Amino acid sequence: MPEKSNRTPQDAPKPQTSPTGAEAASAPEAIAAIIPAMNESERIAATVRGAKAIPGVDVVMVVDDGSSDDTGTVARRAGAEVVTHRKNKGKAAAMMTGAFAIRNREISDSDPDQEPKHRALLFIDGDLEDSALHTTPLAAPVLAGETDMTIAILPVQKRKGGGFGFVVGLAKKGIAELCGFEATQPLSGMRCLSREAFDAALPFAAGWGVETAMTIDVVNAGLRVTEVECDLHHRVTGRDLKAQLHRAAQYRDVARAIVVRRLRAKKAAKKAAAK
Repeated sequence: MPEKSNRTPQDAPKPQTSPTGAEAASAPEAIAAIIPAMNESERIAATVRGAKAIPGVDVVMVVDDGSSDDTGTVARRAGAEVVTHRKNKGKAAAMMTGAFAIRNREISDSDPDQEPKHRALLFIDGDLEDSALHTTPLAAPVLAGETDMTIAILPVQKRKGGGFGFVVGLAKKGIAELCGFEATQPLSGMRCLSREAFDAALPFAAGWGVETAMTIDVVNAGLRVTEVECDLHHRVTGRDLKAQLHRAAQYRDVARAIVVRRLRAKKAAKKAAAK
């Protein structure tokens, strides 16, 4: 599959690879697939089956984020481990819940006098169904220690729908401004992270700003980001009132994530100038 690594505009500083990144740390030994989901009972079983078939995946964890249907029950029957939020906390919170649950397991499974073995974290949307298997190309470069975070580039979706590009445009401009990375699909939720990349992205931005903020934070930490084409298919948001309200919330959260990081960058610049 074609890949694209960190790229920057000619007038922007090129991100440097941190010596404490994937090159210095031991590569992950396996993959934990984490699937945040809410009200996905019709699709979650196929998504879990697809995730379980990914080479290297030894744990599939579904975080049932306050579903009103039986998403968690269906996911468990399909072979996933399930963590449940009694109330909806949002995608970012569900992602962190899953990641910390995996980390706690790694610590408890390790010997007291040894460093815990760590897995790469593969985040998968709950509506991918069987195409979840096609996130496989995201994992290999992280397992090999060749990059710190991969981001899926999806093909044009077969189902009609989608928005007008306002949120995507905002995210692209914010990422390019704040870290120099030219993102093809800045809102793509299918990503595989090393532990170093995950730690660099903490705390996750709230709501729908999580992907935009994650890219900015990981690149600015000096870690490597690679985009990878994946043949994935998911439910496309329509253009009715509910969909427009959803996009308004996305725009709000992405804008907030960008503003927070812009202010953070200005503060760091002032501090550096004062030295």
